[in-house]
Amino acid sequence: MFRRVRNKFLRIALIVIYFLILFTCAVQINFLGLFGSSPTKKEIMLPELNVSSELYTADSVLLGRYYKQDRDPVPFDSISKNITNALIATEDVRFYKHHGVDFVGLFGGIVSTISGSDRGASTITQQLAKNLYRTRYKDAQGLLGKIPGVGLLVTKYKEWMTAFKLESKYSKEEIMTMYLNTVSFSNNAYGIKSASIRYFDKLPSEVTVNEAAVLVGMLKGTTLYNPIRNPKNALARRNTVLSQMQKEGYLKQEEMDKLAKDSLGLNLNNQEVRNSNDSYLRTAVEKWLEKWAADNDVDIYTSGLKIYTTIDSRMQKIAEGVVETKMKELQQRLDNVWGNELPWRDKEGNVIPNFLEDHAKKLPIYASLMKKYNDEAKVFEELNRKKSMEVFTWDGMEQVDYSTMDSLKHYLTMLNTGMMAMDPYNGEIKVWVGGINHNYYKFDHVNQAKRQAGSTFKPFAYAAALESGMAPCDKYEDKPVKIEFINNKGEHEIWEPKNADWSFSYSNLSLRHAMARSLNTVTAQITEAIGWDKVVAMAHKCGIDSKLESVPSVGLGSNDVSVLEMVRGYATFMNEGKRTEPILVSRIEDRDGRVIAEFKTETKQAITPENAWLMGYMLRGTIEESGGTSQALWEWDLFQEENQIGGKTGTSSDYVDGWYMGVTKDLVAGVWVGCDEQSIHFKSSATGEGSKTALPIYALFMEELYKHPELGVTFGKFPEAKVEITKQYNCPGPRVRAPQRSSGDSAEAVELEVPNIVLPNIGGEEGAGQEGSEEETN
Repeated sequence: MFRRVRNKFLRIALIVIYFLILFTCAVQINFLGLFGSSPTKKEIMLPELNVSSELYTADSVLLGRYYKQDRDPVPFDSISKNITNALIATEDVRFYKHHGVDFVGLFGGIVSTISGSDRGASTITQQLAKNLYRTRYKDAQGLLGKIPGVGLLVTKYKEWMTAFKLESKYSKEEIMTMYLNTVSFSNNAYGIKSASIRYFDKLPSEVTVNEAAVLVGMLKGTTLYNPIRNPKNALARRNTVLSQMQKEGYLKQEEMDKLAKDSLGLNLNNQEVRNSNDSYLRTAVEKWLEKWAADNDVDIYTSGLKIYTTIDSRMQKIAEGVVETKMKELQQRLDNVWGNELPWRDKEGNVIPNFLEDHAKKLPIYASLMKKYNDEAKVFEELNRKKSMEVFTWDGMEQVDYSTMDSLKHYLTMLNTGMMAMDPYNGEIKVWVGGINHNYYKFDHVNQAKRQAGSTFKPFAYAAALESGMAPCDKYEDKPVKIEFINNKGEHEIWEPKNADWSFSYSNLSLRHAMARSLNTVTAQITEAIGWDKVVAMAHKCGIDSKLESVPSVGLGSNDVSVLEMVRGYATFMNEGKRTEPILVSRIEDRDGRVIAEFKTETKQAITPENAWLMGYMLRGTIEESGGTSQALWEWDLFQEENQIGGKTGTSSDYVDGWYMGVTKDLVAGVWVGCDEQSIHFKSSATGEGSKTALPIYALFMEELYKHPELGVTFGKFPEAKVEITKQYNCPGPRVRAPQRSSGDSAEAVELEVPNIVLPNIGGEEGAGQEGSEEETN
């Protein structure tokens, strides 16, 4: 058909146009898979951005982000003119004159490069096409992409076509905005907002000329011109950008000369950026949302959500400060207890052989060195070689001359903690402290770690007793107990629990008084009377989901549970017997601010309202009854305005785990303290029981919290019963006055009108063991 055209030049032009149209169509439809994918009309109209989701506290404090690419888009009017000027001057001076592809710039770029200018040939629109649609990645390449040179030409042509499409659909401002929101700035910063915050701790609207020049300068090579890794290169590149800005009329010569003398001016102290990926809370919420995300087909890493937790940032800050203060003291105490002795011991107190070596064999470096040397002796020679390093301490990061084995010992012998506080009525978790430092201890001690609960588990046995018909004033004799039973293996066993002080008063004590003093003998008797299966069932109904071994010692806390489970269980007593499911996330908004999910607690009646109220009354007994194990709380300023607190201490065998559970009219909180490695622990009750480790953390937390009534936790009595209390409960034992403050971890109470009973030391307690053990928690 072209032969009809007599003019040779016209005929050639038509042939070229014809084949150009065919080629364009072939590229668009990816004919025979030769050219790879191209963006569709829908993708041009609605380009997909992987936008990071933001995590907030209930009072709108940013906690961190979830992202595959840390991107947080901003509108054009939130971007400093310094940034757009620097970008145009350096990357695309004819940005407002072309329609996506700058053919003048293709030739001008070569000339500019020769003349010393550092301006690229690709337009901003072309670079946006490359960023948005990943045109240079394998999934966008066809069969021709495997041919060197040809693939690049095809890719470039697709970028031209995409650039034309973008220019036809969007304004120049929109294209500029999309580009700045998609481009990578290294260090996992995607988009201008993430980069501005990461490098200068500023919003894009606040960026100065020099800062803009640093950021735009990075676009030529994010590694080569990275201001953190290669500051000299970054400084030289910044000055090149300033020169371009002067050349294009955005700066005067004297301005450029002055700015070129300045330093990079980095500010890398942004707390949110540094901790956004290292947070117990961030990880906990991530786990919390797994099912919701799967059920709703939502990717929290790319959807640009705003996730609001129930955490109160002010309470959280108080809790973290208290933990830091008290854990520093406790760590010093543990270090002093062992001195130069090796702390890893078996049940008989003997040093565990090869303890450190066995742990070293689990390290990645051990496997790497074994692969290199294939000689264990040589490997341990390397692991014992000292070198300069930084280690985490409660006095900050410390520069030390340690070997890998020294470092391993340092971290294994550090005490850890888990702390959670929750509103018992609506289930909102207000405080979540998963450990001492997420950078070094990833395991969350609120919901992941499960440890022996010790005597903090006893209230479930007493709740089961109340549900079985007993009353707080029912009495049991504190006397030696012998329980015969058939264990799970079908073997006959005899269990004889002892009290913490290994003595018996032979007095008849009310259930309230016995629980207050945490007497193992009475707990064992009521467990036998109602059946240990009922204690297990009660714990499960109240909030313990972990598997519990049904044995006579179950009421003494011989099973492993989490802090979260214990807080949920104690909340049942405060919320009229309703098991209240804790919630960590209150609502989720999409990127446009629309609420797409809201979360409310679920409740289920676990015990009667009467018995729940009585359990709150009994928990107060640990403070109000003589010999109560929580009386160390009198040392703190907690009892203004007739304030009432209930609680329970707990310690597992050999002082491995220290617990405290506390309840008030507004808040239920739980604290656990111990080493992750259970063979490392305190030596005695004077240093390691729950009343000396976990209770002070709870006490100081509540003392600080009461100083801020605006947070909703205030002094006051427990709620009045909303149902008739038919059981006899007002039978208090001998009263004690509030003790004077002391410098130690516990106070000596002055007893009044104490009958002929032998009282253990206030707060004294031993460890919990399995059935057959003679050491049980108090």
